[in-house]
Amino acid sequence: MKGPSAPVVVGVDGSSSALAAVRWAAADCARHHTPLRLVHGYSLPTRGYPEIVLTGNEVRRAIEEQAQDWLTEAVAAARAVAPGVEVTTEVVGDAVNHLLIEESRDARLMVLGSQGLGNVTGLLVGSTALALASHGKCPLVVVRGAEVPGGPVVAGVDGSPTSEAALAFAFEAASMRECPLTVVMCWQDFMVESAYTATPLTVDWGQVESEEQRLLAQRLAGWQEKYPDVPVHRVVVRDRPVRALMRYGAEARLVVVGSHGHGGFAGMLLGSTSQALVYNAPCPLAIVRPAE
Repeated sequence: MKGPSAPVVVGVDGSSSALAAVRWAAADCARHHTPLRLVHGYSLPTRGYPEIVLTGNEVRRAIEEQAQDWLTEAVAAARAVAPGVEVTTEVVGDAVNHLLIEESRDARLMVLGSQGLGNVTGLLVGSTALALASHGKCPLVVVRGAEVPGGPVVAGVDGSPTSEAALAFAFEAASMRECPLTVVMCWQDFMVESAYTATPLTVDWGQVESEEQRLLAQRLAGWQEKYPDVPVHRVVVRDRPVRALMRYGAEARLVVVGSHGHGGFAGMLLGSTSQALVYNAPCPLAIVRPAE
């Protein structure tokens, strides 16, 4: 069980996107009164540096000096947003994905920018985000797009027990920001549509929607009692999850999804949804794994 002083950890690689992630994380740390940890991981290149020109130690030293410069810049960005937040930094000679997954064991939250430098010392953000979403030990936030001031937190749920972790995160996020929460449940995806157009059965879509409304109300009941300060807008929509969350996320401060769902007739394919949103979300995206 992670204590209340568990840090928010940000992967830093010198990109403007990483600095945006640092600023977002610093503001979150200020709200939760928790420390901020900035890390940079690197692997020594295996080509492009002839031994006759540079030794391995020289390459390592050059990479670490550059990383320290990036971290110094990141600390300044964090303190500009949240001067009272405790900030620590570290440069680690380790593959980025492995480093950040290990960091997630003791973190309250992992935060990445949406675009890294993509070179030998930079984060390949898409693959790193998906690795953390699959194997990380805490929620992940990918900072992309723009928060809409005064907008809600938007949570995508599918009615399964795996949605509970995402709901818990979303309610807390809305409460800390003193903003509304929009909970979106999609009860149809392309699998449903294709299955029923291929059969002679007549689907009572009104009955399906009523059942999904009932299921959503059940999922929200306990959370609304725990967070009475959070106004909740329920959305049950016959639409594809990514399209619906993109639409509602365009007016949001944060979109929250689970790392996977149960699929099927009533299901939101949160595995594919979270992957698509890593690259396309219109605002910061939180991907929340069920507790292990």
